[in-house]
Amino acid sequence: MAKKDHVSETPATQFLRKNGIAFSEHPYQYEEHGGTAVSARELGVDEHHVVKTLVMQDESAKPLIVLMHGDRKVSTKNLARQIGCKSVEPCKPEVANRHSGYLLGGTSPFGTRKAMPVYVEETILALDKIYINGGRRGYLVGIDPKCLASVLPVTAVHCALEE
Repeated sequence: MAKKDHVSETPATQFLRKNGIAFSEHPYQYEEHGGTAVSARELGVDEHHVVKTLVMQDESAKPLIVLMHGDRKVSTKNLARQIGCKSVEPCKPEVANRHSGYLLGGTSPFGTRKAMPVYVEETILALDKIYINGGRRGYLVGIDPKCLASVLPVTAVHCALEE
């Protein structure tokens, strides 16, 4: 059996390649519950440029993805108001896994099992480069955030809270 060309191939990287999106690869030593502070430290980048992929749900349990700066939290009240829902809350890890196909800590917005609306904190789109999960724990990809809208159903929102 032929060896894989690429050690880091994931549904996310396959999706990016298929859509012609240029990306850089950034593996790092994953730490359980370390979050974006660990990945930013390991990669030597500003945590504000590391983007979390959060699987949440509305009051009808419809899943959605929120892309948020690593050093910010999501105001679920502000998000719900902006997207016309009564409430938004994080999915339980096993539910998020079922929707996305990724393990918690390795969730990418690219190549998800289920198509979901994607809400991106608007200030992320103004950055030159972001580091976002590549579909595996301990693996980020660097991309130009301006390409997000060309491959994902993104809606810009303003729902960031200081950590």
